[in-house]
Amino acid sequence: MESLPATRRVPGSSDQHYKGDHIPLVVSRETGDIVPESHQADPIVRPDKAEATPFAKSWAHFVAGGIGGMTAAALTAPLDVLKTRLQSDFYQAQLRASRQAHAGVPLNPVRAAWYHFSETGQILSSVYRQEGPRALFKGLGPNLVGVVPARSINFFTYGNGKRLIAKYFNDGQEGTWVHLSAGVLAGIVTSTATNPIWMVKTRLQLDKNVAAESGGVTRRQYQNSYDCIRQILRNEGLRGLYKGMSASYLGVAESTLQWVLYERMKTALALREEKIVQSGRQKTWWDHAVNWTGNAGAAGGAKLVAAILTYPHEVARTRLRQAPMDGSKPKYTGLIQCFKLVFKEEGMAGLYGGMTPHMLRTVPSAAIMFGMYEAILRLLGTPS
Repeated sequence: MESLPATRRVPGSSDQHYKGDHIPLVVSRETGDIVPESHQADPIVRPDKAEATPFAKSWAHFVAGGIGGMTAAALTAPLDVLKTRLQSDFYQAQLRASRQAHAGVPLNPVRAAWYHFSETGQILSSVYRQEGPRALFKGLGPNLVGVVPARSINFFTYGNGKRLIAKYFNDGQEGTWVHLSAGVLAGIVTSTATNPIWMVKTRLQLDKNVAAESGGVTRRQYQNSYDCIRQILRNEGLRGLYKGMSASYLGVAESTLQWVLYERMKTALALREEKIVQSGRQKTWWDHAVNWTGNAGAAGGAKLVAAILTYPHEVARTRLRQAPMDGSKPKYTGLIQCFKLVFKEEGMAGLYGGMTPHMLRTVPSAAIMFGMYEAILRLLGTPS
């Protein structure tokens, strides 16, 4: 059978010619029919429809994480200031004095919880009255400077690390150990890159406007972020900017646990959606609500569990970063020494100081941040 080459026009194509618009086909001389094997030509690929490589959209994780982190940090800044102060030993001493006044009054669990919440609200109100509304956002500048790159780096490293680990070490399949490895990698990279920023933020938040008075004139130790960095370098050296690093690495356990729990919850939500589609039933208002809020709720729930289990490292990190009082030597010199000293002087309650505002801030913050992260990725057409 002899054959002649023919061409096949791309359906719906315009007069503009693309490479691949005409694909050679084999036509039989005897019958005039197209030989079946010729249909198996390479697929038509137009330049304007070419699929992007995985690396081409890896920046989307960077952008989505930064925007999500920035929004969440700005909305929850007052609670972050309160949490940091409650973690410091100065404010813990004030709280112990206040609690001794109520030592003789027995409190059931409900009243104790209410007292704890009211105590938190009183401190927040006291900061507003004594230091003004700007004090509620003290440290927000370096916080945003830290949050945007930190969240960008974290989401970028996790999103792309998860894909690469799955591709090269798990036959392209995701799994718990893949999420665990990507979470550890993202936590270590983020902590190392941003520790100096968090150091400055912590110092500024602990620097009270009413810390010291001289002749009725209020003094502040640090005037701004630049002055804080300058004093740390002058008095403590370059290593001073990396205080609390060991506690930050310990905190990698929290972020990793949060990522693993979040991925498991997302998988459960995806399976739920798949079962609804397979059943063919109409979605209820609850199904639609889960579709819109499922990922944000999963992020908040994952953060709640992870934060409760690993909270003491937050206290240790704050104590290691606080400035020495009256030019004396630092009270806390290392991670283990810090844990032992806090437990000895304040008991288990000291290791969980400030947890109420921490939960009030981090749970909705995680929901906002991860919700925006997923939404922006969906908007940019990038799989999470």
